Amino acid sequence: MTRTAIKTGAILAASIVLAGTAACSSGGDAAGRTEVTWFKLNETAETANAAITTIVDDFEAANPDIVVKVEERAVDAHKDALRTTLGTSGAPDIFFSWAGPGLGGEFIEAGASLDLEPYYEEYGWADRFSDTTLSTVTQYGGYDGVPYTQRTEAVFYNKELFAQAGIDAPPATYDELVEDAQKLADAGIIPIEFGGTVNWHVMRLLDSLLETECGEDGYQALVTKEASWADEDCVTATFEEFATWTSDYLNPGFVSINNDEASALFYSGEAAMALEGDWFNQAIRDNGMDESTVGLFAFPTGSGRIYGFNENNYISANSEHPDEAARFLDYLTGEEAQQTFIAAFGSRSVNTAVQSEGQSELDAAWTPIAENATGVYMNNDQNLSLAETTEYWRIQNLVATGDLDPADAGAEFQQFIDQQ
Repeated sequence: MTRTAIKTGAILAASIVLAGTAACSSGGDAAGRTEVTWFKLNETAETANAAITTIVDDFEAANPDIVVKVEERAVDAHKDALRTTLGTSGAPDIFFSWAGPGLGGEFIEAGASLDLEPYYEEYGWADRFSDTTLSTVTQYGGYDGVPYTQRTEAVFYNKELFAQAGIDAPPATYDELVEDAQKLADAGIIPIEFGGTVNWHVMRLLDSLLETECGEDGYQALVTKEASWADEDCVTATFEEFATWTSDYLNPGFVSINNDEASALFYSGEAAMALEGDWFNQAIRDNGMDESTVGLFAFPTGSGRIYGFNENNYISANSEHPDEAARFLDYLTGEEAQQTFIAAFGSRSVNTAVQSEGQSELDAAWTPIAENATGVYMNNDQNLSLAETTEYWRIQNLVATGDLDPADAGAEFQQFIDQQ
């Protein structure tokens, strides 16, 4: 089967309709410029969205023959847009996606991504990115995508609320984290906030507990199907801990609000902790919170690994303007644009030649977290297939609401996997 062929089975079940000869993103604007469309995520921080607008404007000024049409959507709406448009006449020239096999890999395996090896040679991109970041591009056998971000996730905490609860330092172990959560609850403070209407938000807690209970080897064995979710005691322990957290330490009514509504509890000083990524730094500033009152620590799993993922931009396999799309991606990951990018995104640049300048204390707090880590455990909606992720979330929600015994959760998930 060729790189652009339609893959059956799970991909068809994911509702990706590929039409290999369908035209996409053709035409231009009234001024005769070539129009390149880009489907991307609407960022949490408005400052980050503004940075993208600046970068696009600067690119168009330097390339007057090209206009970049940006279409931004929230997380789940973006995923839906990709699954329903890729390979059709409504597909973009460039699309953003998370790089894990359960998300970006879904589209690559379906033949929706153009192999960019000629552009890597033309622009020297292989020398621009680190080996780790580049591995997200080459993991499927070709050169699929161009790195966009390196994301790290950790726990933000309100120093003032911690002090009110008698906590004088962030937890160094999982047991200390649980003790601190109880102290916060006893003081009438919401220990940690989550929004349950978007499954991936609460999933962050479940993933981190799985790493805590099963360790690096156990976590990887489970997500790669080398171990059975039904047979590992650590899986039951994970769901038991998860049930305790969702019952005792999350914001009341979390199941009926989304991530943005949950984050507002942190900004307003009602919730003491938030499990978020480096993008949250700018969101804190944009929402008027005094960042000097905010601290940061890695979720204390005990494994040494940190929670995180990569995001890439891909060129659609049937784009009519791949050269122009590649020219934009070259500019987006170049040194000039990346200085604008990381100043607003609060993340490390994917371009190894670009370093952050004039960082705040909160921004700088990410560096030791990343440097001290022995590896990365990735979000499970990127490790698992779409169908498996949906089932993982269903079980997660049943345990969270008390409708499934944690002791039965692993076996139920394994049964689903075995039926695929």
